[in-house]
Amino acid sequence: MHLVIVESPTKAKTIARFLGKDYLVESSYGHIRDLPKSRLGIDLENDFEPAYIIPVKQKKRVTALKKEAAQATSVILATDLDREGEAIAWHLLQALGLNDQQQTTNNKQQLSRKSQVASRKSRVQRIVFHEITKSAIEEALQNPRELDIHLVDAQQARRILDRLVGYKLSPFLWKKVMSRLSAGRVQSVALRLIVEREEEIRRFKPDEYWTIDAFLTKDTGEAFPAALAKIGGEPVGKLGIKTKDEAEKIKNQLEAAAYKVSGVEKKVTRKNPNPPFTTSTLQQEASKRLGFSARETMRNAQQLYEAGLITYMRTDSVNLSVDSVNAALGWIRANLGESYAATGPRVFKTKSRLAQEAHEAIRPTDPKRTVAKVKAKDEREKKLYDLIWRRFMASQLPPAQFNASRVEIIAAGKQTIFTLVANGTTLVFDGYLKLWRTKFEERELPALTMGENLHLASIDTARHFTEPPPRYNEASLIKTLEANGIGRPSTYAPTLSVIQDRNYVEKDERRRFTPTEIGEIVNKILVEHFPEIVDVQFTAKMEEEFDDVASGKEDWRKVIKAFYVPFAKHLEEKYSEVEEQKPKVEVTDELCPKCGKPMIVKFGRFGKFLACSGFPECKTAKPFLAQYEVKDGSGNGMACPECAEGKIIRRRTKRRRFFFGCSRYPECKYASWKNPAAPQKSESEDGSVENESEAEAEE
Repeated sequence: MHLVIVESPTKAKTIARFLGKDYLVESSYGHIRDLPKSRLGIDLENDFEPAYIIPVKQKKRVTALKKEAAQATSVILATDLDREGEAIAWHLLQALGLNDQQQTTNNKQQLSRKSQVASRKSRVQRIVFHEITKSAIEEALQNPRELDIHLVDAQQARRILDRLVGYKLSPFLWKKVMSRLSAGRVQSVALRLIVEREEEIRRFKPDEYWTIDAFLTKDTGEAFPAALAKIGGEPVGKLGIKTKDEAEKIKNQLEAAAYKVSGVEKKVTRKNPNPPFTTSTLQQEASKRLGFSARETMRNAQQLYEAGLITYMRTDSVNLSVDSVNAALGWIRANLGESYAATGPRVFKTKSRLAQEAHEAIRPTDPKRTVAKVKAKDEREKKLYDLIWRRFMASQLPPAQFNASRVEIIAAGKQTIFTLVANGTTLVFDGYLKLWRTKFEERELPALTMGENLHLASIDTARHFTEPPPRYNEASLIKTLEANGIGRPSTYAPTLSVIQDRNYVEKDERRRFTPTEIGEIVNKILVEHFPEIVDVQFTAKMEEEFDDVASGKEDWRKVIKAFYVPFAKHLEEKYSEVEEQKPKVEVTDELCPKCGKPMIVKFGRFGKFLACSGFPECKTAKPFLAQYEVKDGSGNGMACPECAEGKIIRRRTKRRRFFFGCSRYPECKYASWKNPAAPQKSESEDGSVENESEAEAEE
């Protein structure tokens, strides 16, 4: 009997379907060893030696696996193919007492052919695969490899460095700010990006500017718009027309001008499909198109992978196997026609400077399996599968083709010659848009010729203001982290969860991140006193050093030592230098039910809660349900437009989205996504909450 060990029961169940009765497939239920939670678990005096333990909840599992391993003819470690999976395999070797039964050399090229054969016949084997399919599992079993200790060391270096930063810096924040705070290499950089963007928005001062469009016609037909581009031969920049008076002056001249076509340019443009998904692009698109958080995306992707429906979901690569591309083209020819397969196989190159092991992109394991044929646990998994399937299939479709036209028009006034430009775009062949719809505006211009006279129908002047940079949402923050080389595909989802769980940031009504008072205080301390921890370049440099460890170019202990020695000394100095910076006390209108004193908003491990201002004499505490108005003005003071008795306050749905509701909920169920006290544009649609259950406040 051959024992195959994987991380999860679902993955074990799927693999077991492909193997015969000679194989027993078991799950480790994740990591079976880890650093202890109650102490540092790293020997600082002994070259940073980690003291791994088997958690209590895993001891029975380890005992059972030991028993099964002792009876097995061979033990096959089939954990995931990334650094985390390699580390789990290594911990299994150690915990099950199998490390002496595994070949120890790590450079297979230096082994003799005889030694390689002997390695394959060793009792403990390591296999990897990109997808959980029968053919992939069988191929992996035919080509076992050794455990790659360099990948293990890279994972271990990250784990130990993050433990050192967290365990050493977090108590500093507890002392100087408040308890239950945390700091970390990636989470602190993410927080800094959010805070600095918010500061940029606060500093922003809008500039007024105006645009002018002329609506022109031929002798017959509908009018088409042409935008003012030049005045007297000089380009009109975005802020070229600053006031209404300027705009009106130009408008008056244009109304008296004669219009003639001075240039016509026509061309065919092509728009190529995007590559198939990597982890970060999947998280970004799932956020944009499906409204999924990064955590939800990865949870659903994990389920799809373990069910054998998609390839491994933690990857930097856009590479595709030849077989998968050929299968996709076969489906395209059969279902869309030969014209959609005319370009043949399309190859993409990975551009990410963080790309690690030779993974494939995220794709369906069977391109012929459309979402209608997928059996998934819930609709959200199916939606994610459909997104992955469409992105992959679209990557093998031809470019979309457009007819683009650009017409220059001279408006000859009495004193000034103006140049206007009209642009037209029409879709000729949808290509990849057949499966991957994107927003684009089609605008067809009439047939125009050089020297043709045109007639003015109307002039439109519009007032605008420059806008500040937008707040980060999950998609844009992940994109920025990846572009700067911060973190790994596997770290983005937990990083975004941590900064929300710690109450460092919250999401506004548009699901964009805004820092809390606590978040700004923590960021200020870290930026001023521990700049290397929140420095983008430093964090990216550490990722490169982990890559060097993974490739065997660097020793992990040297990497840790180079960081920790100066960090520890600096931290010790800061304990005496930095003054305490406590968040301001928020007093509510709620009175303590025991002593009658005002309740105040405090921050705890799970966010805000209400506590009696008479603490420690009175220790009354209760949940903060978001319906308590804070005296400094968190409520807008407006009477509820539905019941007229309650006041409008900002609340949060169970999915952490903000909305505005009545303080008398549940007696009054008024709710709106938009602030009813804020001025609304006349063309705005009704902002009421359609799904009443979604608007229920968190309990």
